[in-house]
Amino acid sequence: MPKKFLFIGAILGALAVIIGAFGAHALQEVLKSNDTVETFKTASFYHLTHAILLVGVGYLYREKQQVIRYWLCISLITGILIFSGSLYILSVTGLKIMGAFAPIGGLFLIAAWIMLAISALKKD
Repeated sequence: MPKKFLFIGAILGALAVIIGAFGAHALQEVLKSNDTVETFKTASFYHLTHAILLVGVGYLYREKQQVIRYWLCISLITGILIFSGSLYILSVTGLKIMGAFAPIGGLFLIAAWIMLAISALKKD
């Protein structure tokens, strides 16, 4: 299980860098015309930050806390996809309705941080 989350976290991290670079260069005019440069930057920041957290959680995965760490990782992946994904789509297409999905993704990211806090308090 830990290797799977390490792998997914590493792939999400690489995608964050690729998408961020693409946004900074190839999409710059589109983002400016949609007035969504900051939205794209926010999506990219949260994407990379939470990919790094996923790698860390995958690396520190403990068998005794398997259930909570599993759901923490699932919550991180879901949060990245919904939060950053919806903001990326909004930034590129200008579809403002996509902004309505970001808070749902944000809730998954918050839940992951809370699960991390809980797992830190549990004895091994």
